[in-house]
Amino acid sequence: MSEQKVTEQVIDTNDAILKAQSLWEKFGKKAAIALAVVAVIAGGFYAYKTFVVLPKEEKAAEIIYKAEQFFAADSSNKVLNGDGTTKGVLYVISNYGGTKVANLAHYYAGVSYLKLGNFAKAIEHLKDFSTDAKQVQMTAYGCLADAYAESGKKEEAVDYYKKASAIFEKDEFNASEYLFRAALLSETLGKSSEAVELYKSLKEKFPKTEKGFQADKYINRLSVEKTEF
Repeated sequence: MSEQKVTEQVIDTNDAILKAQSLWEKFGKKAAIALAVVAVIAGGFYAYKTFVVLPKEEKAAEIIYKAEQFFAADSSNKVLNGDGTTKGVLYVISNYGGTKVANLAHYYAGVSYLKLGNFAKAIEHLKDFSTDAKQVQMTAYGCLADAYAESGKKEEAVDYYKKASAIFEKDEFNASEYLFRAALLSETLGKSSEAVELYKSLKEKFPKTEKGFQADKYINRLSVEKTEF
């Protein structure tokens, strides 16, 4: 290799080093600072979850345990407020907001208020509840629909009955029941065409269920009534 080519390579290498140093001066320090900040945030988040969130979840779970027993025993007032020696789900919601247990407490509270006939409170709590467990969410939507229906808000009830039916169709018994309620309630609203479509959907999706088997009866009745009108 000639001396000139060697010299050129050395110059090119030096230029690359100088450019790299320049880039470090411009961006490297900022990048290092940014990474340090991310590391601090990540560490802080881990510490927060470990020393704040987890103990809070565990304490809330301890408190709600007795309320769950009351829920299973259908003691709605005790579910909400406890029995004097233990706390109810309303205490969990007030003192452990943002936890998964408090989210579940909204479900227990909503269903309990529904059973007690306090439909406004039932709606409030059930709307604050959500879960990825589809069968539980189905029940929550169904209870929410019931609360709306009892409150005279029938259109909202129809919407939530349809949501309840659609979210977990594998549970054909309950899914067909909620779709049937949506259709029947649509009838009471004078929405015969919508009701017929819902009955047809009921027949197509759940033909082996009791409500699916009965769908033709309701479709034919509405068709006759429409013809007579």
